[in-house]
Amino acid sequence: MKSLTIKSITLISIVALNSSCQKIQDSSCISETGAKEATMVALKKFKETSKLKSFFKKSNAYAVFPNVVKGGFGVGAARGIGEVFQRCKTIGSTTMTQVSIGFQLGGQAFSQIVFFETQKDTDRFTQGNFEFGASASAALIKAGAATEAAYSDGVAVLTLSKGGLMYEASIGGQKFSFSAYK
Repeated sequence: MKSLTIKSITLISIVALNSSCQKIQDSSCISETGAKEATMVALKKFKETSKLKSFFKKSNAYAVFPNVVKGGFGVGAARGIGEVFQRCKTIGSTTMTQVSIGFQLGGQAFSQIVFFETQKDTDRFTQGNFEFGASASAALIKAGAATEAAYSDGVAVLTLSKGGLMYEASIGGQKFSFSAYK
């Protein structure tokens, strides 16, 4: 009988913890469920950045791209595959493609996170064909430095450099696709 009571209490605790994690989306979530390992590594690095805590607490959802590779010689391109999180769960996969033209030379790798401020902003992204125009910019997160990031049209984009060297004075845009998990 005592064993049954302990199992019941354990089960109730797990259900309650899971329920609370799904209601709150921020760094208090024990762990995001269903994510791939590379995504979780990148997400952990973003969550270690103190300046992003408010984004994790207040955003409706976010897309994490653990590995974006970019290169250019006059014409540039970048590509990354990631996952979208809402209420501590992955809700789908996403792909980012970027094309740019102008003075650019080199290559680089980085992780990128895109925060969506409201449900309406998340819906715009998940309905497909989401694009950033030439005027959109991403804030680069540097260790020990202030991060100047803010929402623009309901979206905030931040990157963590992984390496490489790229000189760039170009214009371009990013296009995203989304595929919901079942």
